[in-house]
Amino acid sequence: MLTDIEISQKCDMKHISEIVKKIGIESNDLEFYGDYKAKIKNSLLEKIKDNKYGKLILVTAVSPTPMWEWKTTTTIWLWDALCKIGKKSMIALREPSLWPVMWMKWWATGGGYSQVVPMEDINLHFTWDFHAITSAHLLLSACIDNHIYYWNELNIDENNIIWKRAIDVNDRALRSFDYSFDWKQEHINHNSWFTITTASEIMAIFCLASDIFDLKYRLWEIIFAYDKSGKVLKVSDLNIQWAMTALLKDAIKPNIVQTLEWNPCIIHGWPFANIAHGCNSIIATKTAMKLADYTVTEAWFGSDLWAEKFLDIKCRIWDIKPDLIVIVATIKSIKYNSGIRIPPEPHINPELNEQENLNALEIGFCNLEKHIENMKKYWLPIVVWLNRFNTDTVKEIEFVKNKCEKLWAEFELWEWFMKWWEWMVSLANKVVKLLDENTENNFNYLYESNINIKSKIEKIVTEIYGWAWVKYSEESEKQIEKLTSLWYSNLPVCIAKTPLSFSDNPELLWSPRWFTLEVKEVKISSGAGFIVIIAWNIMTMPWLSRVPNATKIDIDSEGKIFGLS
Repeated sequence: MLTDIEISQKCDMKHISEIVKKIGIESNDLEFYGDYKAKIKNSLLEKIKDNKYGKLILVTAVSPTPMWEWKTTTTIWLWDALCKIGKKSMIALREPSLWPVMWMKWWATGGGYSQVVPMEDINLHFTWDFHAITSAHLLLSACIDNHIYYWNELNIDENNIIWKRAIDVNDRALRSFDYSFDWKQEHINHNSWFTITTASEIMAIFCLASDIFDLKYRLWEIIFAYDKSGKVLKVSDLNIQWAMTALLKDAIKPNIVQTLEWNPCIIHGWPFANIAHGCNSIIATKTAMKLADYTVTEAWFGSDLWAEKFLDIKCRIWDIKPDLIVIVATIKSIKYNSGIRIPPEPHINPELNEQENLNALEIGFCNLEKHIENMKKYWLPIVVWLNRFNTDTVKEIEFVKNKCEKLWAEFELWEWFMKWWEWMVSLANKVVKLLDENTENNFNYLYESNINIKSKIEKIVTEIYGWAWVKYSEESEKQIEKLTSLWYSNLPVCIAKTPLSFSDNPELLWSPRWFTLEVKEVKISSGAGFIVIIAWNIMTMPWLSRVPNATKIDIDSEGKIFGLS
């Protein structure tokens, strides 16, 4: 069987100018990055600004497991299928970060015969968007220290600088470090740390800005520190928002590529979901919705993280509404959430792959059930999409199907990874039928904006994560009090926690109840427009595995890359 990268490299890609004609885009509306990548110019965004929005399909999933659920693969298949049946459709996907690719092969271009290409370019530097975001972030970091070094006219409190540094490489040594400099012959010691670029507030701003003018305003609003009297200090006080915007002038334009089926795909931005708000850029989503009758986008990881943030943050800020939610699941993921432990290589565990185990399904189904229950709180139609593997038995599939139907969720079975067009067309027609039948969009947010910060946190914890308590650290209590006094309590909240469990403990599988979620820290992302809640031991600088995927990547004399899959 061919690997993902071998399949993508065998694709006879077409010039991107030919691909975009399918969706009515002309070549003069693109800035080309070679033959197969391009950025969409502002001229196109201006042309389509008065177009009505098409239908929006949000793909999310159960809690992630080591066997993977193939969420992006499913998202791309569904969109290709809509194109196959003649529907004017588009897709908006997140833009890959380097650190997951170098860590453990977490690329973001799909798999098998459901991929966007060129796979290597997209997963490595693509169009350099992440480098521009990192540069803008570090410019602010450098200007803060520079201001203190010379005169500190803003009276910056060196012990209350909340802006750190960012880089797109998972280097655990950068989680905390001390540095010093002399200012007026006074020796100043300072502690700082790096966050991953996908957790930078600039990435969040980048993905929530509607255009370059909105981007400039949001950068202006970033709070980077407090002065010695407790007053907030913003980027506008340093007067570098214009320079930061200039660094992002090309990055803010959405990228367009193609699938193996030669359909146009927009890929743009990625604030990582367990430590940020997830989701591709609002520019990408809106552009796709204005170009097409049907747009497919994804909320990767479990619905308790990405989907909740997509619905309560992204949709709230820009008043967009999904019309349908697809929850991706597998028999393996349900069994895994029964508590079955796996060896280092999950595929060799007979309990997960080779043996029918209805008891494990019965126990583990509570995880999928909770995800269905969560998404129903938003008053949208739901489809459970089961990716079938050849080891799944008929009885196991029927078991899951019956359980889903009892919960009033539509059920669809997908023979994943194979190009079975007849099956694809059937599934696409089913989705279109559901959208046509549900003409009224009753979408509703989980919580109102006018409730206080703690009430928002506790609403998410009790209704989305499970019946639980919230324990606040002494520091987080002070931070909530401070933000409330500064009139930021009306902002939505973004909870940073493990994606592996509904709780903040990755070891708690199933659908745990009566646990305690510990709030360690509360931060303001004033430019992005939300409050970040750091739960328990979540880290904003990831690590490399014992044998990182970077050790397997190679390139030959002709520039062909190996080892991405």
